[in-house]
Amino acid sequence: MSNDEELDSIRRRRLEELKQQAAQQQIAEDQQNEFESKKYQLMRKILSQEGRQRLENIRMVKPEFAEQIELQLIQLLKSGQLRGSIPLPDDAFKKLLEQISSMGRKKEFNIKK
Repeated sequence: MSNDEELDSIRRRRLEELKQQAAQQQIAEDQQNEFESKKYQLMRKILSQEGRQRLENIRMVKPEFAEQIELQLIQLLKSGQLRGSIPLPDDAFKKLLEQISSMGRKKEFNIKK
């Protein structure tokens, strides 16, 4: 095999690898978009208009906390704990937010010698 043939072979393999990586990345992107779409639809089902607005306000300040809240709400829905109160009224959503935020706070201990 000559150097030119060997270089062509390496280029073809590399091109195939890049195509596979791009295809895998596209699949991952599609799955992420589908997940976000389903999550959005569930939030429309779970929360009232005021609750969704409140969640979006939280997302602007603390995106990780908003994600945590969404996952918690989905978990509550799937476990049947939100059965009677869908869409969740704003005051009930506020109480839930207080519970979630108080669980996330760590207690600090001061040890004195």
